[in-house]
Amino acid sequence: MLSILIFLGVSVFFWGAYAVYGRFLASRVFQADANRVTPSREVNDGVDYVPTRTPVLFGHHFTSIAGTGPIVGPAIAMFWGWLPALLWIALGAVFIGAVHDYGSLMVSLRSRGQTIGEAAGRMVNPRMRLLFLIILFFTLTVVIAMFALVIATIFSLYPQSVLSVWGAMPLAVLTGWWIYRKQNLLIPTLVSLALLYALVALGVWLPVDLGKWFGIPLLAGQEAGFIGGFAAVVPVWSILLLIYCFCASVLPVWLLLQPRDYINSNQLYVALAALIAGILVLRPDMVAPALHTAVQDAPPIAPFLFITIACGAISGFHCLVSSGTTSKQICSESAARTVAYGGMLLEGVLALLVLVVCGAGVGIGILTADGTLTGSSAWQHLYGGSWKSMQLAQVLTAFIEGGGNLLAGIGIPRAIAANVLAVMVACFAATTIDTATRLHRYIIQELGMTLRVLPLTNKYTATVVSVCAAALLAFWPGPKGVGSGAMILWPLFGATNQLLAGLALIVIAFFLRRYNRPVVYVMVPLLIMLVLPGWALVLQIREFWTTGNMLLLGVGGLILLLQIWMALEALIFWRSAKGIPPEEPGAVISARIRKPEASGGVC
Repeated sequence: MLSILIFLGVSVFFWGAYAVYGRFLASRVFQADANRVTPSREVNDGVDYVPTRTPVLFGHHFTSIAGTGPIVGPAIAMFWGWLPALLWIALGAVFIGAVHDYGSLMVSLRSRGQTIGEAAGRMVNPRMRLLFLIILFFTLTVVIAMFALVIATIFSLYPQSVLSVWGAMPLAVLTGWWIYRKQNLLIPTLVSLALLYALVALGVWLPVDLGKWFGIPLLAGQEAGFIGGFAAVVPVWSILLLIYCFCASVLPVWLLLQPRDYINSNQLYVALAALIAGILVLRPDMVAPALHTAVQDAPPIAPFLFITIACGAISGFHCLVSSGTTSKQICSESAARTVAYGGMLLEGVLALLVLVVCGAGVGIGILTADGTLTGSSAWQHLYGGSWKSMQLAQVLTAFIEGGGNLLAGIGIPRAIAANVLAVMVACFAATTIDTATRLHRYIIQELGMTLRVLPLTNKYTATVVSVCAAALLAFWPGPKGVGSGAMILWPLFGATNQLLAGLALIVIAFFLRRYNRPVVYVMVPLLIMLVLPGWALVLQIREFWTTGNMLLLGVGGLILLLQIWMALEALIFWRSAKGIPPEEPGAVISARIRKPEASGGVC
């Protein structure tokens, strides 16, 4: 019964926050203007700047910001018990994450669709822009490399998910063409969703296991799995995924990226509804402890809880989506609250569901080598070990098996239920990697303009640089063999990602100060997101020094120095920015080719 109270209580809190606090921010703080011409209407090149109806854009935005973050983060954080994670998700999403996402979108809308890094040059000073763009380049390189390996590993662990994930790509192209030609949402939505779930069922019977099909062996001296070793099939899938990312980056956003995210969002709505129904029907007990502080060798809750749960509460990656793709597609500033503030709260609901699934759903029963475990024994089997022995496969098992129990409780066959969740995780990761590649391309183009390297302003050249940099990092030889190079950077990613949110909040604060708007609603989240992630990064750097890990020490130290430099730049220019509007944004990087299907009556 406690699981139901937790879910319903926080969900009602989110709804009230959207209706009251979100409306207040839109009308009084950021002063959204429904009559103002948005970048999508002003530029409307049919490739990146495309006026898009709010339901479709919400799906694109939500799946892009979500990815696997609100699934993996809360699932890992359960090591500390469900109560700390619950408080951070509830309070962080409303007062920090949603403010960050909405503010980033509004700054970009008032900057002709510039990314938050490019806008930093106008809101603070030109040096801030260059520093921000450099940090964004390295951050997105890690994101693309990481998620290429994550999805490839899911394909290796769950070959029944492959057909559905790859089948969603041509399905997205068909759906995008259908929507923009026929201007209809209902029929293509129902058809695409039915076909996707048909692929989910078909995938159970036709798993795509490249290792067995083509006899691909394991790499010498390694075992199949994640972190513990990399099957040779993982690099193969990673290369194929990076090729897909190149295509998704350069194709018109309405043709592949946008409808793919829309299909995935509808898939998620169905999965969320089914999981909620399972909770209400089964009423599982919370078998996880409220506090679990006796974890062997685990880092302290503060500050590491706040970088472990990122996307479910706040994530720096969201500012890139809000300012990178969403601002170029939104039709009206009045829709920004729904898309950005509402999208963050829905992601909080997803993180909340993961919390219940991993804290209560696993207690229904999991199959192990020693038989079926239930209750607290099942939870201890997954979370009772040491922190350093934790693996992503273990975390994914907690969510997929626990969620499968809930879906099976409402009559969905167990094999289908598990594959529905595996496909959801893989599709979400895919929406992150393709959006991140497009964002990476924007950053490289903006760096090309800033540094006057003209070839980098070309979208094809910039995308080649993006995928090659990610491939180099993904396949850099690490301590666990080829393909583990990006994995050894994972400890830094959480802290860097959250510090990125703090830097974006600096730009948002300058935007408000320049227009004489109240900044207190941004300053408190800003200080939290500079202090806590910075604290975590310092502790990690100290550990890297102790263990002699020079690579992580060098990367972590460089990122920390750049971010301290940015904070000092902001502090120096803070007083002089009051009441002085920024200069008008310059020309945008655009194909300048209007497409009839992308300009007529879409909104």
